[in-house]
Amino acid sequence: MRATVTIEKDALDALMKETKTRSKASAVRVAVEDYLRKKKIEKIRSMKGKLKFDMTADEIRHRER
Repeated sequence: MRATVTIEKDALDALMKETKTRSKASAVRVAVEDYLRKKKIEKIRSMKGKLKFDMTADEIRHRER
């Protein structure tokens, strides 16, 4: 999908340097993917203690499929 956004040059240059990418599009893509991944992790962590499991992690891992 194509989108047009306005980002300050200094911020975009810093993003490209931090993500070690060569293109602006790649830098923005990496930043968006990283942001979404962190949000998913936060959501999972917020569920800590709210879910009940009947099996241990080891039992789940070795369960027959």
